[in-house]
Amino acid sequence: MIINYPIKKSGAKSLRSLQSLSDALDISLSDLNEAINIPVKDRYNRLELPKVDGDKRVVFDPDHRVRKIQRRINKRIFKELILWPEYLFGSIPTNKHDRDNKIERHYIACAAKHCKAKTILKLDIKNFFENIHRDIVVSIFANVFKYKGDALNYLVEICCYDDHVVQGALTSSYIASLCLFDVEYDVVRRAERKGLVYTRLVDDITISSKIINYDMTQIKSHVEGMLNEKDLPINFKKTEVHNISTEALTVHGLRVSFNEPRLASNEVKRIKASVHNIVSLSQKNNSKTSEAYRIEYNRCMGRVNKLGRVGHNKYKLLLATLKKIKPQASLLDLHSVHRLVRELESLHAQGNINKFNYKKKYDLAIFKLIVINRTKSYRPFSQWIKNRLQVIKI
Repeated sequence: MIINYPIKKSGAKSLRSLQSLSDALDISLSDLNEAINIPVKDRYNRLELPKVDGDKRVVFDPDHRVRKIQRRINKRIFKELILWPEYLFGSIPTNKHDRDNKIERHYIACAAKHCKAKTILKLDIKNFFENIHRDIVVSIFANVFKYKGDALNYLVEICCYDDHVVQGALTSSYIASLCLFDVEYDVVRRAERKGLVYTRLVDDITISSKIINYDMTQIKSHVEGMLNEKDLPINFKKTEVHNISTEALTVHGLRVSFNEPRLASNEVKRIKASVHNIVSLSQKNNSKTSEAYRIEYNRCMGRVNKLGRVGHNKYKLLLATLKKIKPQASLLDLHSVHRLVRELESLHAQGNINKFNYKKKYDLAIFKLIVINRTKSYRPFSQWIKNRLQVIKI
């Protein structure tokens, strides 16, 4: 089955009432009402995070009651009910249809679509999330999912902040992937007619040709028309045409002039240097039990895993090196997890095991035990804590 545009799975129920939404999400009406009655300005905590270029990225952290409902919308609606076309990548789950057809959705799979390209057009949507207006969200739930009435109104309200979606809301990435559901395939079809490859990774649109110095003017105008129809502005500073005759071609940071995507050589050097630095740090007294070492180690492991995802021949060697110098637990970790378990036992006794905060603390205790268990002398303590957690398991 070829999916040309995002569609709802056949047989999925169309929701209309708030009760039907409550049943679909398995969340009580009282919890739904409690979240929606939070004043809009209090539903999110506004954060400013530094970007690599020195600018600020504004992110909105949802209130835990809103977060719970958004998470359930993702799980029960966006992840479970949508079949996605092959040209969309990013924050999209790999469902049974994708697994059966060996379709992957990460950025490396996206870059792979453009391997052996000779000309590449890159377009970026400016301030993507805040330009996805409430009207687009209404259209998604009404026309893709066929939801109506109170269920439709509730979903739109809980996914929006004022008149748009925001970065940080758990539902925003799925809405971003769906926001061009009714116009994008027309551009894809036009691209395919010309022998071009079209992909979108959230807000990054890439179109490539196997022809050197291919004229992208016409297809660019089609993309601009599509975005204008949704009032989504183009970031012209990041809209560029690249040709193999003048530069090495990359897509999402990966070189695509080969049969498979590759990391740039300078990126590989940085990853090797990162491993060398963490090895040096591990040799200092008590460094492996420090929080700073743990943070650096996890960051380094993430970089090495990039090598694994592109099949680099140094991946296994560097991974083996890191496995020999894993972070170790300190006495502070033992005290910390003990306090955490006592708190969980208290919450369990009060019947608060279904709260989001409980699950978060429980998962944190399990994670801490993984580190503690690496030290042989701490294993009896680790087993004692595991037995206590088993009694209060969710």
